[in-house]
Amino acid sequence: MLDPDGLNVWNDQRLVGYLWRNTQGLIGFRYEEEWLAQGGFAVSHTLPVRHEDFAPAEGFAHRFFANLLPEGGVRDQIARNLKIANTDFDLLRAIGGECAGALSLLQAEHQPSTEHEYHKLSDNDLAILVARRGQVYTWTTHERPRLSLAGAQNKCPILVKEDTCWLPRKESPSSHILKFEFPHYRHLPAYETFTTELARAIDLPVVDIQLLSTADRHYALVKRYDRHNLESGRIGRLHQEDFCQALGFGHERKYQEDGGPAFADCYRLVRDISTDPANDLQHLLRWQIFNVLAGNSDGHAKNLSLLYQANGEIRLAPFYDLVCTRAVKHIDYHLAFSVGGERNPGLVSRKHWDALAQQCGVHPRFLQKQVQEVATRLLEKLQPTAERFESLYGKYAALQRIGQVITKQCQRTISG
Repeated sequence: MLDPDGLNVWNDQRLVGYLWRNTQGLIGFRYEEEWLAQGGFAVSHTLPVRHEDFAPAEGFAHRFFANLLPEGGVRDQIARNLKIANTDFDLLRAIGGECAGALSLLQAEHQPSTEHEYHKLSDNDLAILVARRGQVYTWTTHERPRLSLAGAQNKCPILVKEDTCWLPRKESPSSHILKFEFPHYRHLPAYETFTTELARAIDLPVVDIQLLSTADRHYALVKRYDRHNLESGRIGRLHQEDFCQALGFGHERKYQEDGGPAFADCYRLVRDISTDPANDLQHLLRWQIFNVLAGNSDGHAKNLSLLYQANGEIRLAPFYDLVCTRAVKHIDYHLAFSVGGERNPGLVSRKHWDALAQQCGVHPRFLQKQVQEVATRLLEKLQPTAERFESLYGKYAALQRIGQVITKQCQRTISG
């Protein structure tokens, strides 16, 4: 039985397909015939272009589209604020207009607007938005933005134009993401900014990020890699999918420990899909090495994405959500992806890297060389990156915890 209140899936002004749910609440998907006839792209590695429906019972459509939604307490709060049922389909209908990637999900009676609309944020508006950690769902029904960003952290998409912040209305595209302090983890925006800049210093491709503050609260401003400027001056969307979507896992299985992908699964995905596998695979290996050595134990499958570029290439997206979580008390220190079966970063040794190399089909000596290079470069770049960070943002004593974690882990790795 099809849901009479289904959703249309759009890519800008082109109709991609349709979503519906069955009586059990499972979501199905069907490509629009004109999209297929005109050579439209597959929205996911798990949803190849075809004329047949992706039935709800198959699970692929449900898992792909549900992965666009926020998780945990953030999701619960949105459902309460909007006074809607906390189901995947109801949330997609309410906030699926501006998602990660190029797709907009709109009710059948709505067409994507040809005019982008934004609400200008005054300094006071921005301070309130930061204080409320991005909750903007108290707008009227007519004005309410349709904003959906996956993940468990409070985030808010905005447009930045000429140093002014604008809040998208309806399904208008954003250019940046605001990320906020947690009540018990006030240092997260600073930690993410620093960890990202450290990754950039050792030549990993990462998102552009700034640490900003208002009314004594820090927040991070992250430039979206899935948006680009069009010749018209408008913001265009680029399609992307995270590795849970591309590998067919639900968000509840983003961690390997919970039955999600292993690192080797991600490695094979990039090998098979990337249009530049040689570079992307090396970046992916060094990302995992960086996570182990730089204390980012939360590098799971939803923190990796494929980017479908405007020129038709499919590439590993810039790395994001990089945080030295081991410097934050009360956060699990075990690695999201094990290294050769070992999840305790303090116990990862040469034999574990050799096992990971074998799982990925990489020569162990090559991977060992990468590990040593990353460890050496991290130690070289740690102090200069800290100095640059403090020259931009002022003294930040809590960064010492990150330095201690990285120095200990790198020195252990080099000597081992």
